[in-house]
Amino acid sequence: MSNIDLIAPYAAYFARPAADVARDLESYANLLRKWQAVQNLVSRETLGQVWERHFVDSLQALKLVRGEDRNFLDFGSGGGFPALPMAIACKGSDRRFVLIEPTARKVSFLRTVSRELGLNVEVIGRRSDQIDSRETQVPDVITSRALAALPQLCSWMAPFFGASSRAVLHKGREHVEELRETSVLWNYDVLIDKSDTDPGGVILTLQNLSAKS
Repeated sequence: MSNIDLIAPYAAYFARPAADVARDLESYANLLRKWQAVQNLVSRETLGQVWERHFVDSLQALKLVRGEDRNFLDFGSGGGFPALPMAIACKGSDRRFVLIEPTARKVSFLRTVSRELGLNVEVIGRRSDQIDSRETQVPDVITSRALAALPQLCSWMAPFFGASSRAVLHKGREHVEELRETSVLWNYDVLIDKSDTDPGGVILTLQNLSAKS
């Protein structure tokens, strides 16, 4: 299966032709392989499956994005997933992506990819608890992938949540237990969609997040 065929199921959500998206994703993959030698951006086992394990997994979140969503905030961006593939797919639109990543070398990598591919991306090189939420626009969508358990994620995301914000979160088999633990501390509404790439995984969409008193 070609790379264009891999991303074709999500082409309806792209802001430009799939061939252009695929070309930028290949440039991203080349930078990822180059930087992986000095900075652990993805697990060594998945480096040879970047398209299936990382690009497609990231792009599936676009199915849960609304047409009016403009501002995206990504926590613990690491190697850039899911935010950079989404930003590549949305290149040419007025959607803006803010990535939070405290590790200096990863920040440099994210900024390099964003600059070389001309993406509408800002990278903040600090932890989320070091950022005043007033520094960023209220996000329409918060994303995160493979960062932390859901209760911890909620504590990081809550200061940035607006009345209409939603969190679109990649989660694995442990999501049932994480939701149970989260419901002890937080009020929220949740939708659960099966992952296209992980048989035991899901994508959670959280809304109306607030701490329980």
